[in-house]
Amino acid sequence: MTTIENSTFIDNMNWRYATKKFNAEKKLSEAELEILTEAIRLSPSSYGLQPYKVFVITDPELRAELQKASFMQPQITDASQLIVFANQLNFGSEEIQSYIENIADTRKMDIKNLDGFSQMMNNQVNSLPEDVKNNWTAKQAYIALGNLLAAAANLHIDACPMEGFDAAKYNEILNLKSENLNACLVAAIGYRDADDETQHYTKVRKSKQELFINL
Repeated sequence: MTTIENSTFIDNMNWRYATKKFNAEKKLSEAELEILTEAIRLSPSSYGLQPYKVFVITDPELRAELQKASFMQPQITDASQLIVFANQLNFGSEEIQSYIENIADTRKMDIKNLDGFSQMMNNQVNSLPEDVKNNWTAKQAYIALGNLLAAAANLHIDACPMEGFDAAKYNEILNLKSENLNACLVAAIGYRDADDETQHYTKVRKSKQELFINL
């Protein structure tokens, strides 16, 4: 029987931290990056719609530009890759129809059998005010970030989730507005530098008694 004391997953979650200083010379292998991107792809989302795009950025010149829009934080350029999550703006009927077609194709179904599901999603999503809808799509990207962080910890790959950036400048640099996208969060992935002192800090979290309410 697995307990907290012998859970590898919990050990790995205790091992991880928001890496402040990456080893710029140590890069992820293609196989490691493939696992992390697949973990993002398999992330749950509302209705399974995945209303976001994910940019995997390695190009040093592009990352240098993004660093200027990130308060010059070193993780942007020193990590092996920079992952930018961009939520879709004004998500609606066109995207839902594309998803319905994907379901029918993947599951070898008659698309007409999905009319009820399609109508339900359209009614729910299209009734939302624009700002609420855009906030909803951004929240879905955060779920994908969680999957990325857990998968990275499981492989002992370091990661740093980041909200400290100028989204408008990211949108401009990556030309996101033309694709109806908005940069909502960033994650740097790679390997910690031996000199990063924060890796030795004791993890601080609320106690179970303070965090959980059992009813």
